[in-house]
Amino acid sequence: MTTYEVPMMKRKMKDIIKVPGSKSLSNRVLLLAAKSEGTSVVSGVQFSDDTRHFLQSLRDLGYELEIDEKNYQVTVRGCGRDIPKKKATIDVGSAGTGARFLTSFLAFSDGEYEIQCSEQMKKRPMKELFGTLEIMGIPIQYLEAPGHLPIKLQGLFTTNRDADSGMNDALVQTYTIDLDISRSTQYLTAWLLTFAGSGVVGRIHITSEKKTGTYIRMTMDLLKDFGVPVTFDGDTYVVDGREPIKAQNYQIEVDMSGACYFYASAAILGGEVEVEGVHRNLHQGDLQFLHVLELMGCTVEEGEKGLRLKGPTGTLHGVHINMNQFSDQALTLAAIAPFADSVTEITGIAHIRGQECDRIHAIIDNLSTLGIRVEELEDGVRIYPLNMSKVEVTRKVMIHTFEDHRVAMSFTLTGLRIPGIVIENPECCRKTFENYFEIWDEISNNTKV
Repeated sequence: MTTYEVPMMKRKMKDIIKVPGSKSLSNRVLLLAAKSEGTSVVSGVQFSDDTRHFLQSLRDLGYELEIDEKNYQVTVRGCGRDIPKKKATIDVGSAGTGARFLTSFLAFSDGEYEIQCSEQMKKRPMKELFGTLEIMGIPIQYLEAPGHLPIKLQGLFTTNRDADSGMNDALVQTYTIDLDISRSTQYLTAWLLTFAGSGVVGRIHITSEKKTGTYIRMTMDLLKDFGVPVTFDGDTYVVDGREPIKAQNYQIEVDMSGACYFYASAAILGGEVEVEGVHRNLHQGDLQFLHVLELMGCTVEEGEKGLRLKGPTGTLHGVHINMNQFSDQALTLAAIAPFADSVTEITGIAHIRGQECDRIHAIIDNLSTLGIRVEELEDGVRIYPLNMSKVEVTRKVMIHTFEDHRVAMSFTLTGLRIPGIVIENPECCRKTFENYFEIWDEISNNTKV
């Protein structure tokens, strides 16, 4: 196992950063392009472990792709409602998006498929999605633990397959499902994407108290971009999938999740950071993290190539914030909270216990190891300021990443101010941001002491 020793920064930030395209948008757009009728050119694609597994899964299903990693571009020849291969095995790796999106997509087909995944993905929740499939009468064979991947499934329309035309046009009707999205909105996104262009009207009634979220609004905007009618009345989403999806050329936004780490660095080091392509009109919910940094004393303005964040003129302030709608940044805030002048309380994130790892546990474990006072809440954490005068400068401290890319990337920020922090298994960042540490090496090598 390799490690990465975080370079302690001895200057204020003064950098323009370029981050990859959004993984969340990349996988959504690639699936819609595959389901469209015609050829789509998708630009700005994020190339990481998650997206490569997604692309390989599409290839294993028979879709024709032209992949140009050098230019971050994928050309997809869509097949409309028809999945080219009626029998196939795919491997979604550790990608939650791939696991949820492709499972519902294949379940609502006329084929028979096996879905494999990484050891990490085998532990992640899928029960709500599988429960919906079983209610619809879709046969699922659990290959290991019930309620988890890997599985074999037989598509809903397999027994009605028309050998000449794929899914039988006579099956066009309305399908209504009940769905609980309290643990993950990816279940809802999966069905929104599945019903799009499917030949049916899909009605998704939300049974949980949580009804929507930033990633859902992003998905709905994306469906409209591809010409798919979708509505939401406060309880039920309706997707009219009777019209074919329109193939098109699509530019992926930059990854706001990745951008947030660099903005947060300016918050704790001072100075300023500008990230290319980040603007206030992005679809991604993590854009809200910039408002959190503003509450902590930073300022945000439009720069030459993207939004520029300037660190506080004085001390960073603690905040009490509900991060339910942008919970991927809970780790980022937790990693910089010790440098604030008052307590930071993060709530609304109980569901992150079921992500790539138990992220609340990861926060508490690593902050406690660093000697930082932290308390677990029912749905979050409370983090107390660190007295920097008591920080030991002679010891090295290992950050336990639990093979979670966001733990690794977030606690790198802590190491910019606390000497001796070492990141365990930095390769886990290949999941979404494979050159993350190369960027920090480049920034630190440009340091002028």
